[in-house]
Amino acid sequence: MRSGTRSRSGLALATVLLALVSLVSCGRGGVPPGSVAALMGARENGIAPSAYPVNRSVTVEGSPTLARAEAAHRIVVGVKSDHPFLGFEDPVTGRRFGFDVEIARMVAADLGFGPGRISWKTVPPQGRETAISKGDVDFYVAAYTINDERKKHVSFAGPYYVAGQDLLVKRENRDIHGPGDLKGKRVCSVTGSTPFQRIEKPEYGAEVSSHDSYAQCVQDLISGEADAVTADDTILKGYAAQNGGRLRVVGRPFSREPYGVGLAKGDKALRDAIDDALERHRDNGDWQRAYDATLGLSGARAPRPPEVIRY
Repeated sequence: MRSGTRSRSGLALATVLLALVSLVSCGRGGVPPGSVAALMGARENGIAPSAYPVNRSVTVEGSPTLARAEAAHRIVVGVKSDHPFLGFEDPVTGRRFGFDVEIARMVAADLGFGPGRISWKTVPPQGRETAISKGDVDFYVAAYTINDERKKHVSFAGPYYVAGQDLLVKRENRDIHGPGDLKGKRVCSVTGSTPFQRIEKPEYGAEVSSHDSYAQCVQDLISGEADAVTADDTILKGYAAQNGGRLRVVGRPFSREPYGVGLAKGDKALRDAIDDALERHRDNGDWQRAYDATLGLSGARAPRPPEVIRY
């Protein structure tokens, strides 16, 4: 088994970025069906949700976070910027796209903040709890798994999606059907990530390699240097969507990752308001429409939206 970040990682990342720029910049006639540009077109043509009705009569009492946001006339939302169709920032326009971004827009609208009053802030995984507890962001929506250790530092609303570690392979691959088929296979993941640590276990027998980003692992998969990429299925669905049918998610998750909206610990009033928003947009079909216009472009059907757990 081998592991370690490749020395050419900087060049690979630059290549990926240039590819994304070209996708966004290409004309409508040359837009790949799973590209970021395709999502832009879907929004403009009314296929993807582009706005949600803003609650103009919000009455959430006892939330210091919301009181601060109302005083500033803006709400600050923590997100990721490098996960296609989940949480992604267009490198040309700065616009945000993806399923997590749609969830954040739904919540913000129900709290009284329309698109023009949302400030997006990219927060890396290692800085999530600090950003939330210091008030750098008012809430955080970015593939953030709810667990007991994190609950010591922040509160969670949701879950709004239950992900699981899965495998991304080439469309024509018929050798890998699940984690039991990885013996002797070359599998790539992000250095130090939970999926990387899990796939390194001897029970899988994989030849594991790593990079600083999933985009670099996907490049290895496309070039034939890896047989599979492993990460949360949401991340993998985004890359499958981006690559227009060349890749597919195996669809046999082997972990359980309930995604929640992170917020300041003890702000029960805000947590309850966000839970209400998640339930409303699940029940009125917005959740499904958002999935179909983002992660659903991978070809993978949506799982059943989870029940909100209040505490």
